[in-house]
Amino acid sequence: MLGDCAIIAFVATQQPERAKAFYSEVLGLRLAGDTSFALVFDAGGTMLRVVKVHVLRPASHTVLGWNVPDIRAAMDRLAKNGIAFERYTGIDQDEFGVWTTPDDHKV
Repeated sequence: MLGDCAIIAFVATQQPERAKAFYSEVLGLRLAGDTSFALVFDAGGTMLRVVKVHVLRPASHTVLGWNVPDIRAAMDRLAKNGIAFERYTGIDQDEFGVWTTPDDHKV
């Protein structure tokens, strides 16, 4: 039923102006709309709704990811835009901070 329908991604923010700058200027997503409820971005054909909330409960896990052709090149571009990458205890990351999953995916 839903397998033929496009998915919409949702994240939340208490700071819509900072979120607008981050998603458009740092990540390079096209702003498709700005309503009283949400910022709407085009993320490679997927709608990303950044919902404007009064109370934010940050997720303790990954909520968004991109499938890029070259993870290290993408990381280099993001680093040049001011992104700092996290290191996690208990996860074996390479010198760039990339974790290789047991089925050989790079995260």
